[in-house]
Amino acid sequence: MIHILPHIYAAESWSATTKNGVATIDSLVPLFKNAVNGITAFAGVVLFIVIVMAGFTYLFSGGDAKQLEKAKNAFTYAIIGLIVIISAYLILQLIGLFTGVNITEFKLNISNP
Repeated sequence: MIHILPHIYAAESWSATTKNGVATIDSLVPLFKNAVNGITAFAGVVLFIVIVMAGFTYLFSGGDAKQLEKAKNAFTYAIIGLIVIISAYLILQLIGLFTGVNITEFKLNISNP
């Protein structure tokens, strides 16, 4: 869920992981989730930009063999990157299915003495 005001989101996600106003080790859980979501979103944006740039390079190559090859390589590498991202996610889900452990979510089970 995306909130418009970051300070509200921070207060909401960290409030359950504090003791007397001090952050505990459990504060890493929402931090890790946000980092993974941010990295995934960034990879998607970069992938989209590379595909669009490869398309424009292809369109405006004017028959130049070097430009055509550059556009084809960029598109090929973007598709390979997409396949790698999807494969990594599916492998993690498959491991979670077989083991019963949700490994796409970071959790610490540390008890305070």
